[in-house]
Amino acid sequence: MLNKACNHPGSTIYAAIELSKKSWVVAVMHPSKDQPSIHRIKGGAFSDLILKLRTAARGRERLLVCYEAGYDGFWLARSLQAEGIECQVLDPASLQVNRRARRVKTDRIDVLMLVRALMAVHRGDRHVCAIVRVPSVEEEDARRSHRERQRLVRERTAHINRIKGLLFAQGIRGVDPGLRRRIDFSALRTGEGLPLPARLRAELEREYARLDLVETQLRATETERDTADAQDPSVERKRAMLIHLRGIGPASAAILTREIFWRQFANRRQLGSYLGLTPSAYDSGSMTRCQGISKAGNSFARRVMIEVAWLWRKYQPDSALSKWYEGHAANQSTRIRRIMLIALARKIIVALWRYVETGLVPEGAISTNSPAPV
Repeated sequence: MLNKACNHPGSTIYAAIELSKKSWVVAVMHPSKDQPSIHRIKGGAFSDLILKLRTAARGRERLLVCYEAGYDGFWLARSLQAEGIECQVLDPASLQVNRRARRVKTDRIDVLMLVRALMAVHRGDRHVCAIVRVPSVEEEDARRSHRERQRLVRERTAHINRIKGLLFAQGIRGVDPGLRRRIDFSALRTGEGLPLPARLRAELEREYARLDLVETQLRATETERDTADAQDPSVERKRAMLIHLRGIGPASAAILTREIFWRQFANRRQLGSYLGLTPSAYDSGSMTRCQGISKAGNSFARRVMIEVAWLWRKYQPDSALSKWYEGHAANQSTRIRRIMLIALARKIIVALWRYVETGLVPEGAISTNSPAPV
């Protein structure tokens, strides 16, 4: 049972929304009641939701609403805020759930859990769950180009491998579709000296047409990524600063600024936690060990940051961070060197954060237009 809230004119009404495609379950906890009222409305019926919430608030009490981040994104939070209703988006991975193997799970139980979490957060309990920062429409739109590019790159690789595999099965080698040279499939001969079968040739031509389309879209997204200025000027200034460092190209710079540096961090620990690059300790009874990095942050940015760490070793070998890695990873096994690379990625992102925020260049780093350390 939910604790009865204090009943006075300035009390807060708490509401939680359990979202799904077919229906929304809304729980409203009024300070004059012991139990929240449960309402079920059609999924996406925003006007019905506003009516329920305003009826509950009666125009006098403060109304605080929450829901879990998920399929519906952040449009609902922005729309509620535009209507003058306070809304907080909760991180679903941070909410504690029953660990029983066959726990009962219903929308009613989930929405009551959200109400309890919202009330605890409003009381000042910062550890009950994590609050997600709601991005603006412009901030969300600025991420589209580099995220689409990553998907197109994977799709391009799949098409290239498919073409190579079909040709290799016929004994044809040395054909690289990735070179972007038009392939004349009618001129190819199998390992038996025969022309390609008709259906196989038709399949290869269709596969190559899809590859050509992906390449065209890939060039368009890269142009859009480099020329579109959909973010705050300060964020675009950070992107230009990162490109100035050797080893960080347009793709990495766009991802780092629009996925990481668009938001504010109080310290390096918050930055590492956002990327999931902080260690997870296990200390219970007589057992004490480290479970590795948490991986509980922006997985997209974390993967890119690990790629940047590999490139940093190659293009910034004389920097203090690269020397630190070589000193600690020397004479170690391949597994330990990979683990040390994760630590290097965490150190690099902290150094880059200080660089874009304060202008402090990483020690020994080299710019793109100067062979000497800047």
